[in-house]
Amino acid sequence: MSTAPVREQAAALSRRWLWGFAPFAAMSAVHVAARAVEADWLAAPTKLTLMPLLAAAALWGLRGRWQRGYGTLILAALFFSWIGDGAATFLPMLPELPVMLGAFGLAHLCYIRLFLKYAAVRGFPRWALVFPLWWAAMLVVLWPALGSLAPAVALYGLVLGGTAATAARCSPVVAAGGVLFLASDTILSFRIFMPESMPDITSALVMLTYCAGQGLIVAGFLASSRGRSPRGAGTRGQVSSGS
Repeated sequence: MSTAPVREQAAALSRRWLWGFAPFAAMSAVHVAARAVEADWLAAPTKLTLMPLLAAAALWGLRGRWQRGYGTLILAALFFSWIGDGAATFLPMLPELPVMLGAFGLAHLCYIRLFLKYAAVRGFPRWALVFPLWWAAMLVVLWPALGSLAPAVALYGLVLGGTAATAARCSPVVAAGGVLFLASDTILSFRIFMPESMPDITSALVMLTYCAGQGLIVAGFLASSRGRSPRGAGTRGQVSSGS
């Protein structure tokens, strides 16, 4: 595998626009640290600032490029992620877990569309076969604990795995973000449905992988899309996806 795409990504990520991610990175560190020491009084409010700060970073990186069509998908994915993060706060009259699954499911659908239409640079690599295997293994392990939520969790797992699989067709940075997002939700699933098997520190690990995954997806996409023409971005993604 050529190292040229990796070098190009590193060069793009070093540019000035990347400083827009500094507030998000700093707040992510504060939030993860609060989770690690179980400071709920700090973790709860900082969690609700994460996706707005990442959206602000995306807007900074997108300035002057809204006509290329992908800005709305990025912001929609972050908006639905924010609703999922704050399900209990924003919609306290509804059951939290179904709202989370629905909101994050919509976020993943936005990412899948973004990757297939605008970011795919290759076909599915062989290592991406791990994602359907992951989905099957998770259902086998968690099914007895899922109860009435089993169909919803199975469907959510499909779109979550779909995000990671389609991210694998993109730049190395985006692909890494997809894997970390998958890791975050995997750990969270065990915390929700099999809490006795997970130590308290995994709460911080969930958010560390979540913040890193979301940040890498957005930063990696913006880096790889800079300088790409609207026609070239769409055509490239469509040819790679077979659409």
